Amino acid sequence: MEATGTDEVEKLKSKFMSAWHNMKYSWVLKTKTYFSRNSAVILLGKCYHFKSDEPGELSPDGSCLDIVDTVISGNVEEFRKDFISRIWLTYREDFPQIKDSALTTDCGWGCTLRTGQMLLAQGLVLHFLGRDSESWTSHTVKKLTASFDASLTGGREPKVLSKDHKEALKRDCDDSEMRDEVYHRKIISWFGDSPPASFGLHQLIEYGKKSGKTAGDWYGPAVVAHILRKAVEEARDPELQGITIYVAQDCTVYSSDVVDRQCSSMGSEKADMKAVIILVPVRLGGERTNMDYLEFVKGILSLEYCVGVVGGKPKQSYYFAGFQDDSLIYMDPHYCQSFVDVSIKDFPLESFHCPSPKKMSFKNMDPSCTIGFYCRNMKDFERISEEITKMLKSSSKEKYPLFTFVKGHSRDYDFASSPLHEENDLFSDEEKKRLKRFSTEEFVLL
Repeated sequence: MEATGTDEVEKLKSKFMSAWHNMKYSWVLKTKTYFSRNSAVILLGKCYHFKSDEPGELSPDGSCLDIVDTVISGNVEEFRKDFISRIWLTYREDFPQIKDSALTTDCGWGCTLRTGQMLLAQGLVLHFLGRDSESWTSHTVKKLTASFDASLTGGREPKVLSKDHKEALKRDCDDSEMRDEVYHRKIISWFGDSPPASFGLHQLIEYGKKSGKTAGDWYGPAVVAHILRKAVEEARDPELQGITIYVAQDCTVYSSDVVDRQCSSMGSEKADMKAVIILVPVRLGGERTNMDYLEFVKGILSLEYCVGVVGGKPKQSYYFAGFQDDSLIYMDPHYCQSFVDVSIKDFPLESFHCPSPKKMSFKNMDPSCTIGFYCRNMKDFERISEEITKMLKSSSKEKYPLFTFVKGHSRDYDFASSPLHEENDLFSDEEKKRLKRFSTEEFVLL
């Protein structure tokens, strides 16, 4: 009886937290975000310019464009479609109970796990669909954009298409569009909020337990990087066997260790090499972010193979995907939405796509973050390491860059190299020590 009473209390607390976060963050979706007409907007390696001769809604100084309410043909609309098609993962409520806890929501504590999911989702989009693909069919984009416009302006949502109309649209789509639609849904399903989902919250929490974390705890961006690596390693879906994750050690990417990951559990032929997502936990300053790192962060987000940055403000994690001038563009995971069963056919997509981009000044960013890159093959990795090394050197005013690429294995430099596969434990003793260090005051938890 006592245990049952405790569970009921936890459920009530969860419902209260959900209601509180919805009240606190729901206004975010309806607030206007202003972008300058005179500066380029970068979103995950793509550049957009908002200059246009058509009239639009301006801020009092006449220099800013409200992209939420103003419909302008050309680059603004392309930016909107690009942003909306990114996968948005937020707080959820009423999902299946998390093992060894009474929690059925992650409101108030799961934001860094959610931003980590968004980063990994972007890596999977690059892997299966490529950056230039909208990652779903054009009619779906139009329908979703119209639905968001209606919700933001208080208008009537578009009518649900009849079965005959849906069939007609499907016939109009070519094979490549249908493939994109299938993969788009499949990627989202891997992040479903139920125990079977490979990268869902339930699985990530199980891997987090190996580093001393439990459901309801705060997770720092460095810890999340290691949890994502383990989740990808342990994924059993055949389609996920061609990708892996490498996490930099002490701000150093060891080239031979990356190559070992690309070749792990695959044949010796180059055609069988795995793609790799490289995650680099870094600090952009001491207690506050050092503005000297601004140009480097902007440079990173300008790269086509960047999969974003897990960062934010103290106790609030955001997924950074772009910038304009000195402001970062992000997706906010703090909006609490209802559980969606992604195992059903044609599950609704709307709640997995953010209707409006948000901006935050770089100077307000917490210094603790994790940067991500996607490399399809060894040639990609060699090119990427060269490009980023040049960028690090040019942006570093001090003697030491933010992180480095080094030839060889970590063991060659007297560091214990974590095994690629461990039979009895998901984290080696060395990894546990590193994760424990990341969880202390050295890294501010977001």
